[in-house]
Amino acid sequence: MQNVKKYVDILRGGGVGIVPTDTIYGIVGSALNARAVERIYSVRDRQRTNPMIVLVSSLEDLLLFDVDESLRRSLDEFWSVDSLRPTSVILPCIQERFSYLHRGSESIAFRLPLGECHAVFRDFLQKTGPLVAPSANVEGQPHAETISQARDYFGDKVDFYLMADKEPFCAEPSRIVRVSSSGVDVLRA
Repeated sequence: MQNVKKYVDILRGGGVGIVPTDTIYGIVGSALNARAVERIYSVRDRQRTNPMIVLVSSLEDLLLFDVDESLRRSLDEFWSVDSLRPTSVILPCIQERFSYLHRGSESIAFRLPLGECHAVFRDFLQKTGPLVAPSANVEGQPHAETISQARDYFGDKVDFYLMADKEPFCAEPSRIVRVSSSGVDVLRA
């Protein structure tokens, strides 16, 4: 990943940008900044009722969202270093202060990028804090596999573009599971 200090500063200041995540290019902004989140909804033409995924650098980041300790401990199954597939985990979140994230669903999807190949990206997340990161596309369109495609979608509506080391940049979207006190449901295998 390129020298990222300026991008970290932009994101901490409420900006949004395009970055290669652990799966595909995402349009990212601080998950702790409601204005940045709303800006991404606007730029993507995303339905306001659809929550976005939140990328975290560690299990400790979940403390910022008041995730129950017993649920955090259960994530080892999905977020172990042996896990071969990126997994987004939907957890309950009923706090009103996070309504800009859960959009009335009273849950938030989180993903922790794993493996040595994503160590640089985890370090980036540690510096920025948790980021919302829907795919880099206008809703209903294919996700961008190159910076050029992302620029075609967003032009100057975002603050920066951070190119992957290799393009086209695309992996499989993450597996999605819902974890609750009543068990685990796999929503996308």
